[in-house]
Amino acid sequence: MMSAMRVRWMPAWRRWIAGPGFGNTVIVMFLLCQMLDGALTYVGVQTFGRQIEANPLLAWLMNEVGDGTAVTSAKVVAGTCGIALHLTAVHRIVAVLTLVYVGFAVIPWTGLLFF
Repeated sequence: MMSAMRVRWMPAWRRWIAGPGFGNTVIVMFLLCQMLDGALTYVGVQTFGRQIEANPLLAWLMNEVGDGTAVTSAKVVAGTCGIALHLTAVHRIVAVLTLVYVGFAVIPWTGLLFF
């Protein structure tokens, strides 16, 4: 636990990262990102076909069980793993994973589908 003197002199952003608000915000953003990625992936695959999916494991799963089931299963697994990280207080990793999903999944799908 941090001493009161040390906390008082910390910059506000570092206090926020160390507090519970950061972890709660990050897990909500992570789960929203998962839902958005799942929806965009499904729409993208329905629009352009399964060959557009860059993840070979997800593409294989789509061929085996269908598009909706595969995307839903992948997002449930990812969300469950994110929640497990949140419950073990590894919030910075969840934050990095959220940024990775935004940069490598949400933004590319959005650009492909809407621009």
